Amino acid sequence: MSSRLSYYVFRITRFLVQVFYPKTEFIGAENLPGGPAVIVGNHAKMNAPIACELYFPEKHLTWTAGEMMHFKEVPDYAFTDFWSHKPAYIRWFFRLLSYLITPFAVSIFNNADCIGVYHDTRVMGTFRASVRALHEGTRVVILPEHNVPYNNIVCDFQERFVDVARMYYKRYKQEISFVPMYTAPDLHRVYLGKPVRFDSSAPIEEERERICREMKDRITRMARSLPEHTVVPYPNIPKSEYPSNKAVTKEFSSNGLFDTEAWA
Repeated sequence: MSSRLSYYVFRITRFLVQVFYPKTEFIGAENLPGGPAVIVGNHAKMNAPIACELYFPEKHLTWTAGEMMHFKEVPDYAFTDFWSHKPAYIRWFFRLLSYLITPFAVSIFNNADCIGVYHDTRVMGTFRASVRALHEGTRVVILPEHNVPYNNIVCDFQERFVDVARMYYKRYKQEISFVPMYTAPDLHRVYLGKPVRFDSSAPIEEERERICREMKDRITRMARSLPEHTVVPYPNIPKSEYPSNKAVTKEFSSNGLFDTEAWA
């Protein structure tokens, strides 16, 4: 597919999504700091990436799976990440679908406001692109959940994204901020919370743990302070099993076991 055709496919797709996807309002833009900042949020399936692409209030780039930007890598990644849990008798269909969506995925992810993320040596390009974007005044949006439970609002975070702050400080001697973001598709809103500043004097292992804990807990508090709604979780589970933001469950936090009723 030529670059021009790819661009037109993206523009048409973006237009159609904007027509049919519910208008989403960003709340709390005043919490975005004046300096460079990384926005850290829940994934909410494709809702957070779509909402940020269409409605984020400032210039931004969103981290996305780099495999979705390459023809040879899309089918295996899409099938494994999206549909490998499907019943065996129907997996052939989703395997075929993973090939059919490839040209559209490549067109969309190479033209949207994205930075490709990789789990091999190419990841250094991800970090360099992020540092460059931050220095140029662009916000970087990262949705770092992975399939490890944390509570009924978010899954646990992959921590290495925090290293963007270390790289930025090494190059520009400036501590960047991390801003928590909660996407609530049920409410057609995305909420931005108070930022947390990276501490360049602390060991990076401690900062990874601290920043991730603060982001998860602030996202959780934002979600539970809102009117009752359905949380769109990271794992691929049936919609009938989606939790409520007011659910009462036993969970682990950095301080040990607590009852979520105290957060409601």
